[in-house]
Amino acid sequence: MTIPLALYIHFPWCVQKCPYCDFNSHALRDKMPEDQYIQALIADWQHDLKWLRGRSISSIFCGGGTPSLFSGEHIHQLLTAIADSASLTKDIEITLEANPGTLNPDSLNALYAAGVNRLSIGAQSFQTDKLKALGRIHGPEAIGQAMQLAKEAGFARINLDLMYGLPQQSVEDALYDLQQACALAPSHLSWYQLTLEPNTPFYRTPPSLPPEEEVMAMSEEGEAYLKAQGYQRYEISAFCRNADYCRHNVNYWQYGDYIGIGAGAHGKITLENGTILRTVKKKHPKHYLEGQGFIQEDVIVSQKDSLFEFMLNALRLQDKISWALLEERSGWQKEAVLAYCDKLVSQELMEYNEESFSLTAKGKLFTNEAVSVFLPE
Repeated sequence: MTIPLALYIHFPWCVQKCPYCDFNSHALRDKMPEDQYIQALIADWQHDLKWLRGRSISSIFCGGGTPSLFSGEHIHQLLTAIADSASLTKDIEITLEANPGTLNPDSLNALYAAGVNRLSIGAQSFQTDKLKALGRIHGPEAIGQAMQLAKEAGFARINLDLMYGLPQQSVEDALYDLQQACALAPSHLSWYQLTLEPNTPFYRTPPSLPPEEEVMAMSEEGEAYLKAQGYQRYEISAFCRNADYCRHNVNYWQYGDYIGIGAGAHGKITLENGTILRTVKKKHPKHYLEGQGFIQEDVIVSQKDSLFEFMLNALRLQDKISWALLEERSGWQKEAVLAYCDKLVSQELMEYNEESFSLTAKGKLFTNEAVSVFLPE
């Protein structure tokens, strides 16, 4: 089996919950049970070792929440336990998400020594009023400071997270954020539109967002600016220089496999018979830490759903997708998919040849519509 295998580790706590966030994150009200949670993660990992079946872990992503609230020593303990019990690829990518307001020289040095070799810093904006509207705990100056300290600690691969379409944001505001980000020279930028997700304060009480035509202008002018700065768009909301893309996320988009440990973590495993299994761990940290099993549910993905899931992920990528990848990862043969694709070709949303397929320039503007063709009936 050549399907790559990654590991996602979820850290569920934040200093405070942002009003736009629908991730499984919880504001700290008491002392964080750091030791207990790390031990639970190690036990969870040991339980999931059965999914390796001789495969090596190609990437690890520590997401949240705010993983940088955990000490470098605890991250080192966790990563050591993982490395001691599994094969890791020699060039493994280990990413940790960080809030600029939680980083200092000691923590960054400890994280680097622990084996973390890629940081993803949640900047979101470089304007004070926008950061306050988003509920962020840091100011604009903290972003540059965090970048400088990270580079001094040895980190060469750093992503900055930015958002656009923010409350009261103009096109000029959005471009200003990109200009400030590029001045810091990160190797990677995630630049995505703010969306109002259900079960968030922003959804219940929507802020005043820019009109659709302004958001479209932000996207178009922002992409042009990033291209001029040497950043290549390789996924809907991901840009990088020198092909320094996030290998962990590309594995998701190419419908690769991944183990998920931690409160609410999701996993996807292709079994030996080709069947795809999805796992979900207990969501609330309290229940996850009770020690009575970590699995909340596991579900076999139907054949019809596997095609939709593959397209939902793969069509986010800007490059062409090979038929061989489709067949290996979803179990669908090219001939069985062509009828769906021909419908999109007739709408000028897709093009294909003997080796590969991709969305057209028009199709990339209507990705959701294109993907919906593959929804199971």
